[in-house]
Amino acid sequence: MRTDGQFKYRYETHCHTAPVSKCGKASVSETVRFYKEIGYDGIFLTNHFLDGNINPEAKCLPYEEQIDYYFSDYEQAYKEGRAVGLKVFPGVELSYLGTDFLIYGLDKEWYKAHPEIMEMDKRTELKMMQEAGAFTVQAHPYREASYIDHIRLYPRSVHAAEIENSHQPALTNQMAVFYAEQYGLLRTAGSDNHFAYDVFDGLVRRGLRPAIAGMCSSRPLHSVQDYIDMVKSGELKPFIQYASGKCELL
Repeated sequence: MRTDGQFKYRYETHCHTAPVSKCGKASVSETVRFYKEIGYDGIFLTNHFLDGNINPEAKCLPYEEQIDYYFSDYEQAYKEGRAVGLKVFPGVELSYLGTDFLIYGLDKEWYKAHPEIMEMDKRTELKMMQEAGAFTVQAHPYREASYIDHIRLYPRSVHAAEIENSHQPALTNQMAVFYAEQYGLLRTAGSDNHFAYDVFDGLVRRGLRPAIAGMCSSRPLHSVQDYIDMVKSGELKPFIQYASGKCELL
C-alpha cells in the first residue's frame, strides 16, 4: 500500500451508501471500514439528493424531515469514522435527468433554509450554491446510460469536472479530460463507489479495470474548506489506486 509522499493522504470524493441512496449496495459501516482498511485518510459521502435516486421512503416526508433523512447516513458515517480514525466529510450529488453535480461546502442547515432549490433550474441552483460558498463539480460529464436522453454540459456553472470516475469506461473519462481542458475547469477524481468491499470485483464484472479514484496530497485535510482550497491551489491531485494498492497520479 502506498503511503509515501504525495499519496500519503488519500480521499474518496464520490461514494454512496444504503439506505439513503436507493442504488447504494453497501452500508455506512461497510463503507467506513473499507476505506479505513485500504489506508485512506478520509471520504466525502455524496449520496443522491432529493432530486435524484434517494430512497423512496424519504419522498413522503416534509421537506425538513427529508433533509434530516438525507444527512442521516453522513452523520452515522461521521461518528463511525471518528471511532476508527477515518475522516468523513459531507457532500451532495444533485441530479437532473441523469446529469449529476457534486456539491461540497454546504451543511444541513443551509439546505433546510433553502427549500426553494427544489423548484430551480440547475443553472440557477448551482449559481446560488456557489454564491453561498459551495464548490461545484460536474460528475462523470460524458456518462452514457439507457435512462440518459442526451449528454448535457454545464461549463459555465461549475468549478470543476470529474475527469476520472472509476465506474466509467476509458472513453468517458478521456472526454471529461478534454472537457476540462477546453473550458479551463479544475479537475477532480472519484470512484462513485456504491459497493465498498465489492467494488473491485464489481468493476471487473463490468469489464472495467479494478481501480478506484480520488484526490491525494502530502498533507491532510481537516475540513471541507481545506478540500476546496487545496483543489483550487493544485495541492490536491487526482489519482487512481489499483486493487493491488499501487497508486498513480492522473
